[in-house]
Amino acid sequence: MPEPTAEPFPLDAVALHDGIFTRARDQMLHLARTYPVDRLLAVFRANAGLDTRGALPPGGWEDFGHPDEQAWGPGEYPGREAAPTANLLRGHYAGHFLSMLALAHAGAPEAGLKATLQGKVDEMVEGLREVQEALAASGRYSHPGFLAAYGEWQFSRLEGLAPYGEIWAPYYTCHKIMAGLLDAYRHAGSRTALEIAAGMGRWVHGRLSVLSADRRAEMWSLYIAGEAGGMNEVLCDLAVLTGDEQFVETARLFDLDWLLEATASGRDVLDGLHANQHVATLLGYLALHDLTGEARYLDAVVNIWDMLVPGRTYAHGGSGENELWGPAGAVAGDLGNRNAETCVTYNLLKLARALFGRTGDPRYADYYERAVTNQVLGSRHDVDSDDSPEVTYMFPVHPGALREYDNVGTCCGGTGLENHVKYQDSVYFRAVRGGRRTIWVNLYVASAVRWAEQDVRVVQETAYPLEGGSRLLVDATGDLELRLRVPGWAAGGFVVTVDGAPVAVDAVPGQYVSLRRDWVPGTVVEISMPLTLREVPAPDDASLVTLELGPTVLLTRSAATTWLPLAAATWRRLDGTLDAPLTRADDGAWRLGGLVLEPAWSGSDARYHMYLRRADARIAFAGLDAGAEPADSGVPNVARRDGDTFLDVLWSDGGFASRPEFLRAVLRTAHEFVGLGLLSAAEARDVLRAAVRSGVGRDAGSTVSGTAGVADAADEEAALLAEAPAAGSTGSAPRVVVVPAAAPSVTGWYHQPVTFTVTARADAGEPTVEVRVDDGPWRPAGAEPLRLGDGVHTVTVRAVDPEGRERHVVREVSVDTAPPVTTATARRLGSRGVEIDLAATDDVSGVDSIRWKGPDTFWATFREPFTRALGDEPQVIQYRATDRAGNEEPVRTLELPPAG
Repeated sequence: MPEPTAEPFPLDAVALHDGIFTRARDQMLHLARTYPVDRLLAVFRANAGLDTRGALPPGGWEDFGHPDEQAWGPGEYPGREAAPTANLLRGHYAGHFLSMLALAHAGAPEAGLKATLQGKVDEMVEGLREVQEALAASGRYSHPGFLAAYGEWQFSRLEGLAPYGEIWAPYYTCHKIMAGLLDAYRHAGSRTALEIAAGMGRWVHGRLSVLSADRRAEMWSLYIAGEAGGMNEVLCDLAVLTGDEQFVETARLFDLDWLLEATASGRDVLDGLHANQHVATLLGYLALHDLTGEARYLDAVVNIWDMLVPGRTYAHGGSGENELWGPAGAVAGDLGNRNAETCVTYNLLKLARALFGRTGDPRYADYYERAVTNQVLGSRHDVDSDDSPEVTYMFPVHPGALREYDNVGTCCGGTGLENHVKYQDSVYFRAVRGGRRTIWVNLYVASAVRWAEQDVRVVQETAYPLEGGSRLLVDATGDLELRLRVPGWAAGGFVVTVDGAPVAVDAVPGQYVSLRRDWVPGTVVEISMPLTLREVPAPDDASLVTLELGPTVLLTRSAATTWLPLAAATWRRLDGTLDAPLTRADDGAWRLGGLVLEPAWSGSDARYHMYLRRADARIAFAGLDAGAEPADSGVPNVARRDGDTFLDVLWSDGGFASRPEFLRAVLRTAHEFVGLGLLSAAEARDVLRAAVRSGVGRDAGSTVSGTAGVADAADEEAALLAEAPAAGSTGSAPRVVVVPAAAPSVTGWYHQPVTFTVTARADAGEPTVEVRVDDGPWRPAGAEPLRLGDGVHTVTVRAVDPEGRERHVVREVSVDTAPPVTTATARRLGSRGVEIDLAATDDVSGVDSIRWKGPDTFWATFREPFTRALGDEPQVIQYRATDRAGNEEPVRTLELPPAG
């Protein structure tokens, strides 16, 4: 890889103007302004024996430990059975909050806020300095640089290979604190913060440098317990900022050699790995490459990126199911109930930014736009809060998903603090020092950038992504190159004018167009890139699609938790985009037929579907324009044994370069389906005639294709039919009808066992009809209805006519007849409190939520174990769970005793 050619502008050089991103930014700036620093320092002060000033910690994971827990030193831990512990990740959230304050300070839109944030950064750094000094004065710890909100025992137990549960990722927490301190130095000028972080780095070196390489490898391979965040990255940063090269060697002590060696050689070993545990290390490996020149670091990072994007990323840019990476290329095949941890996308965005700076490769910028616009912006709830980041942990993608907002004290609550105060960090890039005078415009965001050293200022005016264009006002004199990113979705055109005059550009989607000229101040560059609606298939299942409008992933609002159908065949243009009746409503949503759509970046709390199931009943094509009758062949859109329908196969590559190419593909697909016995020759000819009648690839109002090479539509039809399947191919596989006895509930699930009637009709003779449920044996359909009980069943009907032509029809049927069952466990926390853990099980549809209510609380959604203070009188906690099918458990109760 060549030397870096591009670098981002400092945060204070780019100003965001009103647009979709300023909503979330302003909501997070409100939290930064109002949240008390004493609450963030409370867990540190308590651990160091300092006055907490009456402040309560943030809560959730970031809470005081067990009342009887002590700040044990490395050799003082009494053992798992004897040690009362809780909230073992505490301290991490404060590190993120410090980063958020520093980042927000650097990009603050007005002076008063900047001064307020500077004061809070200084107050927090000073509080951490006092804690570090108090811990050192205790003489209890191995080095005076130690700083944590718990004793050093978690680190020594990690060296003893203690599992997650006994400890909780101590170096992860260490990284967040150090990263916050370095941000306070870089973005708010705190020299004290750098000194504190350097002390921590020397303490880390002292612990790890005496361990064997084998022991460290075992530590970093431990699930979650060995999660170290970006420790290697902050140590490389310390090396650069302090000039102390020992920190480079300390960073290398976090190398996970087996992963580096495998991925550097191109072997994909990511299946089953904890996504955030490993993605956070990649920036450190990049930094180590820069500082050591070792190729394996860079090779591993680039190869891992290619293993993740796009093959393990969902439409909104997220990755991972239940925090783990699944098989390569398995997007549709890796949809669970807990997809796309927001922390992972936070780290992937930082990685994309770093890789772009080293390469200038637009694919990293394309990913950045997708993920920051959809998952990250959409991860911030559209509400104000004085005490919660109101962000997601997961941004799930399964049918009928809900975003998990709030997340005070969680890992994603921490990264979420940072996400929304630095939206300007990758809008523009500039040439590195010594390079040609160049600005990259990577994101179309209302903003202004100032390149003081080059006396250049660019103001961008746009309502993108709600409009397909942008206006750039360029104040510059002399030679300057503007590189304008052509989004990967912009197949509908990318037109550039300068001061009203068109500019000839080679605009290739997913690349850049270059404007290099001698500029004069006040030059206006206008970009037009019409928004297109697209039906984008998952890479491993063409029948599962997302609807995307320009860069925006559209979510379909629905209470159903089973797949929603989408019939879009008659809207498809030649290039695969949709000429659909999409209209925008006053509530910010779009309407498309009977669907209500909202942008993934909305921050709403509605239940949604990101992916829809293609469900075109007949083979049909678009008319000449949006108002014309579609070209409907009347032929059923039959499916092969693998489940792909005629239209799935036809449009599997997304679109066509010309009308002749489209017509040849229709002909080729017709031959395939006739050869499989799924279409008769007569049906194939009906399909070909419909394709000729269609407007696909024609200009509206025309009857002749200018590129087809034939005189008129009749000649076009004659040319196709001359190559149609032979007329001897009479008849087709039997028609199959599967009819349920009742309709499912609003969630798409049946709440009672359901029966189905299966019938089939052949063109000649009686067909043989068999049914298989899931992977069971084939059985004659018979006269008796098919009865299905609990489960998500795949019902396959196989019908074979006397000539051996065979058709398979597949239906997915979801039945859940019982509510989930919740078990409540209460663990005493000394005499004054209790920790409650609610665990629900539902082996059919899965648990959707558990809610609880106490004497002084409203019904709250449960996520993690929670604590309750005990009073003079007993308390009754009510709780109940709901499954994804919509079954609700009866209210249950747990009685808590009085204190004492």
